[in-house]
Amino acid sequence: MPVIINTPSVIKSAGNKPKLIREYIGRVNSETSEISIAHMESPAGWVEPGQTPEFDEYTLVLRGMLRVEYNGGVADIHAGQAVVTHQGEWVRYSTPEPEGAEYIAVCLPAFSPETVHRDQ
Repeated sequence: MPVIINTPSVIKSAGNKPKLIREYIGRVNSETSEISIAHMESPAGWVEPGQTPEFDEYTLVLRGMLRVEYNGGVADIHAGQAVVTHQGEWVRYSTPEPEGAEYIAVCLPAFSPETVHRDQ
């Protein structure tokens, strides 16, 4: 039988500014550990600590630009583009442009504070 997700859970974000995270599917909202799907809205100038997660992350940018720093470079992902980051690889996300960014993030397995391994 299908499971209907009526509303997301709002998750506290990491970083220098508040970012809106609405988890639809994941450990908090649906008690799903296999995958998480969240709708994110990051303000201009937001940056989070670097991380070396135990999950792959698939991100689709809906509006604005998401900057992805990784060992060896930087990639700017614009509206209509997507990026895949792999478990075990260091990455840091930010939204440096004035409009911030809106995006969908899918983590496989599901995001967890215990498995994201943020920099100190």
